[in-house]
Amino acid sequence: MTTVTLTELAQDVRNFLRFKRAMGFSYRRAEFMLASLERFARERSGGRRRIVLEETVGAWLSRSESRKANSIAMEFAVVRQLCLHRRRRDPEGFVPERAWAPKTELPFLPHIFSRAEVRQILTAADHCKHRRFSPRLMRTLILILYCTGLRFGEAVRLELSDVNLDQDTFLIRESKGRTRIVPFGKDLRGEINRWLQERAGFVGSGSTPHEKALFVGREGRRMTVKQAGAALRRLLRKERLKPQKGRLGPRPYDWRHAFAVHRLTDWYHRGVDIHARLPWLSAYMGHMNVLGTEVYLHATPELLRLASRRLAHQLRATGAARRSGK
Repeated sequence: MTTVTLTELAQDVRNFLRFKRAMGFSYRRAEFMLASLERFARERSGGRRRIVLEETVGAWLSRSESRKANSIAMEFAVVRQLCLHRRRRDPEGFVPERAWAPKTELPFLPHIFSRAEVRQILTAADHCKHRRFSPRLMRTLILILYCTGLRFGEAVRLELSDVNLDQDTFLIRESKGRTRIVPFGKDLRGEINRWLQERAGFVGSGSTPHEKALFVGREGRRMTVKQAGAALRRLLRKERLKPQKGRLGPRPYDWRHAFAVHRLTDWYHRGVDIHARLPWLSAYMGHMNVLGTEVYLHATPELLRLASRRLAHQLRATGAARRSGK
């Protein structure tokens, strides 16, 4: 059982926020959540100086029956990070188990693009006829989404200054409360270079020679997230991967889900230790912890087949070891 004073809790929160911001996180939303925890702790204490941290955190997370599981899960992730930070000065301090986090459900079923569908869409992008946006732009945007798993808005809003072709990295500024650097491969660098050559013609002869956006239309103006979403949906409908009307079928945001699942599938093929690599994937995708990444990891038939094959191999190896030891 971990007991702290209200003053100690407030100091822990300040130290934690200071540490996170020194690491490049803005943590504005998290600051609001932790302020709510502090207020709740003061009101629940009934004038007492000390509180039991486990009881307080548990009561705060369950303070209303009407709250959605996704909201509780976000608060849980923040308070767990706070408790882990506290352990620097209190090694035996309370940290809530991951089992405390509620099961969250997506309001939609993401479409995981198969590799054949990815090739189909890229071929369609190479031949698309759009009034504002060139085939090269559409191809480059899709490849950035698929190869890096950037959020749709992160990719569309990239500025020229965010693209470092010497180090093959994107600088993603203040997205979901944090700034991060996302590396990419040489093949993608070549695609971006080809787009930049074409882009120079659009901007150089247009009325916006100082446009800073990476993605611009034929008239030299930046592509908006709304325009990009409409263009991608049009492409998906043309390829009959999405119904002609309604919101059913693949969405532009599903490229991020496809990236995560395909990365996991590749790791299975290579025999990589998945549990050791998940924190890497989480950091690359811009999540505070693995809980945020789990939303994107869906069981495709190929992934289930690979997981079953690996489990069967491990069981055979364990059985052989036991027999040899007898």
